[in-house]
Amino acid sequence: MKDFAGCKISYLGPQGTFTEEALRSQADLGKAELIPYPTIAAAIEAVDLGETDCGFVAIENSIEGTVAATIDALIFNHDLFVIREVVLDIHLNLMAKPETKLAQIKKVLSYPHASAQCRLFLQKHLPDAEVIATNSTAEAAKIVAESSDPALGALAPAVSAELYKLEILERAIEDFKDNQTRFFLLNKDHISPRTGHDKTTVVCFQLTDRPGSLLSILAQFSARNINLTKLESRPSKAALGEYCFVIDLEGHIEDPVVADTLSELHRSLPELKLIGSYPVANSNDNRAEDIREKSAKAETWLSDLLSKIDD
Repeated sequence: MKDFAGCKISYLGPQGTFTEEALRSQADLGKAELIPYPTIAAAIEAVDLGETDCGFVAIENSIEGTVAATIDALIFNHDLFVIREVVLDIHLNLMAKPETKLAQIKKVLSYPHASAQCRLFLQKHLPDAEVIATNSTAEAAKIVAESSDPALGALAPAVSAELYKLEILERAIEDFKDNQTRFFLLNKDHISPRTGHDKTTVVCFQLTDRPGSLLSILAQFSARNINLTKLESRPSKAALGEYCFVIDLEGHIEDPVVADTLSELHRSLPELKLIGSYPVANSNDNRAEDIREKSAKAETWLSDLLSKIDD
């Protein structure tokens, strides 16, 4: 998809989530109609049902790892494609109603991934506070704003404090300061074209009760010198001890070496699922151009040699 004007994009709401912030960081996506949904599952399902053209959801955090609700939905529940990844710096803030003091906070509300990113702060400053899960960070802020309970606090982005008229008690309290979250833009029918600086995500379902099953999968990438940027096992949902593997690799399915690898895996595995081939987030334009130039030279070189073969 090249033009998002007039499109509908579902995302994890309500207004004021990190997801919305990441979404609005993309100028072209801001042209679309942005529709908040109460959960990640609902935002993804909206795309599958045709309620929206695209969905925008978190997939991974640098502190807490993969967002299970997203990856499991893409593996088991929906056949959608990732067409873009976006990486956003994440800073979590403890907020409450105006004039509330830190010592008054007895309950801290937030999305589980967010509260888990602030364990050290909570242990040190609010060791007796109850941590309560909400569907999103912005929902936590909204609940605090609408409640009459002075003991409530929320972990949320600064924009939520502005939106819901809360006061930030402590800023940037995440355990690690280089905190980032990766987001996926999903659609139902399109795969992004090759840019020369791409990433591909696939799910490999291994042969059960067979020694070396994972090794045989990895060997296909190693033999072709394809770099893997992520490897993660997920329960297959079939039986205890059975797993599938989510793999991020450098390259695009239009690259002959990637296509050959995936074709071989498709032949040898019970199931291979493409999650997407998409541009790398924050890619360096010079590097991408350099890769495209080298690829073009290589194709010209090979074409010239093939033309010399006798009929």
